[in-house]
Amino acid sequence: MMLRRGGPPPPAAGAEPPAIDVQLGDEQDDVAVDAAGLAALAVAVFRAEGVPGPAELTLTFVDEDTIAALNAEHMDETGPTDVLSFPLWDPDETLPSGMPAMLGDIVVCPSVARRYAAGNGRSVEHELALLVVHGALHILGHDHAEAEEAALMAERELHHLQALVDPAFVR
Repeated sequence: MMLRRGGPPPPAAGAEPPAIDVQLGDEQDDVAVDAAGLAALAVAVFRAEGVPGPAELTLTFVDEDTIAALNAEHMDETGPTDVLSFPLWDPDETLPSGMPAMLGDIVVCPSVARRYAAGNGRSVEHELALLVVHGALHILGHDHAEAEEAALMAERELHHLQALVDPAFVR
């Protein structure tokens, strides 16, 4: 699914594409995370989905209290969750040349991911990768509220996880 409807033309063959910069934050100490590797994964997903640069994303790892507060404030849900995405990007918006598109924010709770990993028979690293890919797809407008949307999102997640993380990844 190519979401690139507006914005600058793709770079010339062989040219380096404009940067997608990720502002990282690790505001928790419950689980060790490879923040740089997960940021690179998010960038790879955006590139594979056709997002042009320059662009910026915020990826933050938080504790359960922080994500529970965000979940209550923005989703009207109680308790901690594993990932929240706050999309900002409008692919139809025309920006001045060189100005980065603001893609949005992905917030991940590694301690919740650790619990889900155990229940899903995955490593914590694979669970975190799944959450980052899931969050990136939400930034791009994917959703899972309806069965058809959920199936498409799950297919895109598995595609990216097998292509970018582990060919044997199982959803």
